[in-house]
Amino acid sequence: MSEATIWPASAAEREWAARLMAAYDPWITLGRGIDHCRAACFHPEYELFVAGVEASPQGFILLHPRGAMSSPYIAAIAVAPEFQGCGLGGRLLRFAEDHYRGRARHMFLCVSSFNHDARRLYEWLGYDVVGELKDYVIEGASEVLMHKWLR
Repeated sequence: MSEATIWPASAAEREWAARLMAAYDPWITLGRGIDHCRAACFHPEYELFVAGVEASPQGFILLHPRGAMSSPYIAAIAVAPEFQGCGLGGRLLRFAEDHYRGRARHMFLCVSSFNHDARRLYEWLGYDVVGELKDYVIEGASEVLMHKWLR
């Protein structure tokens, strides 16, 4: 497989990202339908980057430059099911960190308590738990706030 590149999303790719989000967990479990996902992907303050090969999207990362305590916040990250397990999620996260390194000292994200695979990835990449918001989006699940120093 060719090495994936990462680029700023076009309007069509923002729509693709919204549909990817709405079709899979954790967004299904969180009750986030296409309208919510589309609003996030097209939000004017958010930066959306796509990863893929030869302009064919395979995954994306949605960033809010000042989303958590005036620090960059990873609002969403997803890899299409057929490309999961290839390291693309890690590449997108490292891209986001490099994108803000030098302009910010901290990076934040939230992960749903039931999203164990994502949490393992974040911890492996050096993110630490700094808080838990119980029953924040849905009853019976928490959103776990994670942080990484951008050195």
